[in-house]
Formats: sequence, C-alpha cells, structure tokens
Amino acid sequence: MNYEEIMSKRIQEVKPSGIRRFFDILEEMKDAISLGIGEPDFVTPWHIRDAGIYSLEKGFTKYTGNAGMAELRREIAAYLSRRFDLQYDFASQIVVTVGGSEAIDLSLRCLLNPGDEVIVPVPSFVCYGPLASMAGGTPVYVELKAENEFRLTPEQLRAAITPRTKVLVLPFPSNPTGGIMGREDLEAIADVLRGTDIMVLSDEIYAELTYGQHHVSMANLPDMYDRTIVVNGFSKSHAMTGWRMGYVCGPAPIIGQLLKLHQFGIMSAPTVSQYAAIEAMRNGDKDIEHMRDEYDGRRRYLVEGLRRIGLPCFEPKGAFYVFPDIRPTGLSSDDFCERFLMEEKVAVISGSAFGAGGEGFVRCCYATSMKDIAEALTRMDNFLTNLKKKQAREQA
Repeated sequence: MNYEEIMSKRIQEVKPSGIRRFFDILEEMKDAISLGIGEPDFVTPWHIRDAGIYSLEKGFTKYTGNAGMAELRREIAAYLSRRFDLQYDFASQIVVTVGGSEAIDLSLRCLLNPGDEVIVPVPSFVCYGPLASMAGGTPVYVELKAENEFRLTPEQLRAAITPRTKVLVLPFPSNPTGGIMGREDLEAIADVLRGTDIMVLSDEIYAELTYGQHHVSMANLPDMYDRTIVVNGFSKSHAMTGWRMGYVCGPAPIIGQLLKLHQFGIMSAPTVSQYAAIEAMRNGDKDIEHMRDEYDGRRRYLVEGLRRIGLPCFEPKGAFYVFPDIRPTGLSSDDFCERFLMEEKVAVISGSAFGAGGEGFVRCCYATSMKDIAEALTRMDNFLTNLKKKQAREQA
C-alpha cells in the first residue's frame, strides 16, 4: 500500500520537532547534564499530590463535565482575578484542557478557516506554526531580533498583517528566549490591532515566572479583552507537567464553540488531575513564590556565568531559559549543540529549532540544580577554550 497517498498531505507536510533528537542522544550518555528539557525540576508539591491521591482513595474516577469540574473552574476564575486582575465567568468563559497544548490546538481549530493567516513571532515554542497548518491555516512567521530582546514590535506586526490575517499568537513570557512583553510593549501592539478583526491567542503558561515585574496580559488592556483568548495551565507554575492540566479563557461565544471540539475529541480532562488542580489553585500561591525565587537565583547565576566565559546574552525577564549568542564561536547552532553534547556531555537546544531568528543562539534551561548549572558552565568554558585552540591551529 502507498501510505503517502493514503495519509493526509497536510499532516505529512508538517516537520517533526527539532528538539527531540538531542534528548534521544542524551538518553544514551552517562554523566551527562541537561540544560535542555523545558520542565521544572521541582516535584509537584505534596499537598497537591495528596489531593490527587485522596480523590483516588475516595473513588472519584468517573468522567467530569466536559468543560471541567465547576469547582475547578471557579477556582481558576478566582486565581486569575487574584493574580492577574483578569475576570472570567467560570460557567461560560473557561474550559479545562489536557495541558496548554490542547488549549492552543482547540483555539486555532475554532478560529481558522482554510487559508486564514496566523502571525507567529519566532523564535518561539515549536507548536504554533504546525498546529495552525494542521487547522488549515497558514502560519506567517515574524522574526524577532536580539537587539529588541526578542520582543514583537508594532512595526513588525504592521508589516505582517494582510487581509487574510485572522490570529496573532503572543507567546510571552517566551520559550526559548525568556523575553517578555511589558505593558508599554503590549499597548503598542494593541494600537495596531484596534480597528481590525484580528484575534489574539495569548499563551501565558509562564505568566507566574516573571522577574522584577508583574505579568500583564493582553486581555488586561482596554478594548483587547473581547479579542483575546488566554491559554494557561499548571505545568510551569505548579510543577505539574505530567498531570496534563491546562485551561483556556476567552469570549463566551468562542469558548462555546471551542467546547464542542473538546467534547468530541477529548470528553473531559483527567479527573484525578482536576482534583489536584483545585488544591493548586486554592492553596498553591506560596509554592509559586518559592519556585520563582529559586529560579531567579539560578537565572542570575547562569547569565553571569555565560557572560564571564564569553557568550553574550541579554538578561531574560521571564520563563526559565537563557538564550546566549554563540555566533562568536563561528559554529552554527546545530553544530554547537551537537559538539558540546558529544565532547562535554552537556545538552542545550539549538536556537534554530525554534524558527527564524534562533540561528546563532542556543537555549539553556535553568530548571535544574545549581550544582548542575555550575558544572555545565565549567564544561562550556572548557569547550570554548578547546574550540578556540583548534580554530587557531587550523588558521596557522
């Protein structure tokens, strides 16, 4: 059978993630250090795990309502109001999803007709463009610049808009750069959007991980609430990646249609995870503060260490990534990562895996111990020293 003819052309044309191959190599190595995987190194706090365990002991193992348990949606609404001054009706404006990724997928499939364009700032997380394509849309990539600390500028947005533009993805705080968009940055973007019918898909999964300032959502801005879909979840803020808990909030007419996709494709998010998530929303604020303080110390240590050994990088104000410039080495991002992994047994991720603008940079994740960060910096210093010696010999 000719499977290429049988399978969807749209799906076949989507390239697999460029991140995975580094982890495949890493799994075969002993004594390797990973600054690659974008996952908290913290275990889910005990009181949250206990809530999940207790739900199993009580036999709460049946389906919940499609949109998620009403109790959980109430707690999400209260959390968003308390933490970010965002007001959503639990009954009509919130759907609990299987992680933030499902929320992004549902949002794009709900909004897009064939040929509609989705503006995706890059470098950014790898899912937006492929999910837009699989929903029948056309991703339009906008290359962010290091000199702007990888912020989207109004000039770049204005140049990317066409009559077919339907959605702008705002992935801030950013994976992989750690860049953020402050209120003034968002206001400038909002000025471009006013008077259009362009929707904003705001991925705020790292909203709790900002340093030195408070996260502002596009939905906080005047006239932007009704055109913004907010995606968030528990993976980064509460160290709950494996629980697969996310949620999506937005205008009730859109959320109502989005719920239909969720009903037919998923039914409902995992029940045990929803009980754990209720506890996280209700009593997890101190956990967030503790983890953010820990990340902040690692962030400053890693930035200082990278600069000390000769790799320029701006100070990231969000998420748990640093995005150093490796162009002074003369290596491509892929070559740098592969050689660093093979020669020093340290994994970082090629910036080119995150789209245009990422070439010449690598992503270093500091969601790991200070001991491993310190050792990784020592090994990177050795790698750069040996690389310079080899390049000098070749030029002699």
